[in-house]
Amino acid sequence: MMHCTMEDLGALRAGEASVWARRHITTCAACQAELEALYQRVAQLKALPALHPPRDRWPTIQAALRAERSRRRRTWGTWTGSLALAATIAAVLLVQPPGGEQGKLHAELNQAKQQSATLEDSLQQFDIDGRVLSGHAAAVVAELEDRISVLDGTLAQHEQNVRDAELVKLWQERVGLMRELVNARATRARYVGL
Repeated sequence: MMHCTMEDLGALRAGEASVWARRHITTCAACQAELEALYQRVAQLKALPALHPPRDRWPTIQAALRAERSRRRRTWGTWTGSLALAATIAAVLLVQPPGGEQGKLHAELNQAKQQSATLEDSLQQFDIDGRVLSGHAAAVVAELEDRISVLDGTLAQHEQNVRDAELVKLWQERVGLMRELVNARATRARYVGL
């Protein structure tokens, strides 16, 4: 004799069973016992206490996250403004670059600064506050932002004292880090809709 499957029993419980299952349950003691056991399991599961994580820590964590984001924005805003001003002044002063190797270094420096400014602008299109990052993605973004901040500090301190070749190298390193950061945020933005 064929008995009701678990799907049939679930459908019986929901009132959506087939005609065969409804007829069979009235005549089969084994299926009736299984249906009763199903009802008992559901009742036992409903009787379990609802477990809720403690919420008293969330306001503290949320405040710390907001403070960190605000600090980073202020740091980025300060550096962005300072770097934009420095790039503008450098562009005005270098309208007539000197010839030879020095002229090539100045051109490379201006190109690196322009690329950096362009990447800064492209970062603005990614709304990081409105998106949830995985732990790994957040760690990658935070590490890149920290490396850029350290590099910006180095650039600000040594802009006048570093030889042109070293300055170009530092700016090119910054462009590379900015590209990685844009890629990390762009990749995260594409996966949010999945």
